[in-house]
Amino acid sequence: MNITPKKLGEAELEIMQAIWNSQTPVTSNFILKALEGKRHWKLPSLMTSLSRLADKGFVSCDRSTGTNLYSALISENDYKADVSGSFLKKLYNNSLHNMVATLYNNQMLKDADVEELRDFLNRLEKEQ
Repeated sequence: MNITPKKLGEAELEIMQAIWNSQTPVTSNFILKALEGKRHWKLPSLMTSLSRLADKGFVSCDRSTGTNLYSALISENDYKADVSGSFLKKLYNNSLHNMVATLYNNQMLKDADVEELRDFLNRLEKEQ
């Protein structure tokens, strides 16, 4: 797993999700279109955020084609794994049990969620 150099803010995460969701490098206009309904940004604001993401080591920009093409340097899975691990460690003392218990006790998990989790764990157990 690659350790991410820094965490993403909410807007940065939305930009990264647009990039991660594409199978190929993307233009800034592609990202603006992907953010429609979430962010009401103009191109200069997006460019500032893309520059910051590049400085943080999350994206690269290929300028060789005459059009700026942005690609993720960190995979979505690696980022999620890093953030999830940090979250679990900081808030729940690295205990998945404590996290699930908190969600359940605060009625944040529906019966369907518990059943889905049970099915997932059963599938994992069968695979091993």
